[in-house]
Amino acid sequence: MKRFVVLDKKIGQTPLEALTLWKQAHPKYANMPATYAGRLDPLASGKLLVLLGEECKRKDTYTGLDKEYEVSILLDLATDTGDLLGMPNSGKEATFPNRKNVEEVLSEQLGTRSHAYPLFSSKTVNGVPLFMHALNGTEITAPTHPETIHRIVLRDIRSEDSETIQAYIEKALSVVPRDDRQSKGLGQDFRQDAIRAAWTSLFDSSAKRDYCVIRIRVVCGTGTYMRTLAERVGEALGTLAVAASIHRTRIGIYKPGLFGGLWLKQF
Repeated sequence: MKRFVVLDKKIGQTPLEALTLWKQAHPKYANMPATYAGRLDPLASGKLLVLLGEECKRKDTYTGLDKEYEVSILLDLATDTGDLLGMPNSGKEATFPNRKNVEEVLSEQLGTRSHAYPLFSSKTVNGVPLFMHALNGTEITAPTHPETIHRIVLRDIRSEDSETIQAYIEKALSVVPRDDRQSKGLGQDFRQDAIRAAWTSLFDSSAKRDYCVIRIRVVCGTGTYMRTLAERVGEALGTLAVAASIHRTRIGIYKPGLFGGLWLKQF
């Protein structure tokens, strides 16, 4: 029997949905305990490490693993969640930085720094997840935690017209699952209807234009949020920004060094 499995979580799936589908395809594991060694947001995709059976008791040995992500950052747009599954707003002017400017901004993100947890996250404060405080309008200061970024590679910078961006966002939101269970009512089912309507209103009320998309590869320590990294990159460039896509490509132990460092172990 496997001690762990690495699933390929799709955009729109929750980790539980990805695990449930895997168990359905592997019925001998149907009743076996399982736990995630690092979650992924609904609109994030990629590698999801799941511990099985007795290995669940060793979860602490997996929680410090490093990760690698491919991230697309969309400038001049922002949401209250940092990704597309949030209430949007837009910047007033078009921002198209050159490669040198972007590389300088990215280099400033390297190393270990203390950052606040996203308000829309499962981190608990006073026994309540931060996202519930946010949905209830509770004024609260998010606690901070250390985040380590080992390496960032700028893949490309491109321009996309507003029609293409709108179609991409609508497609991404269309695959977010519905959940009518009473327990999920507390989270307002990701506010899906209101968010879709807000995106439509934003584009309908805006002039057609081009947007800048920055694509990066990030190697980071555990607990590093790509959503807030995207926001910091935008702020450093003098504008708003949102993580348009997040794809986890590696999980393991990374040793920084010359020539981009070395992955000592991968799952």
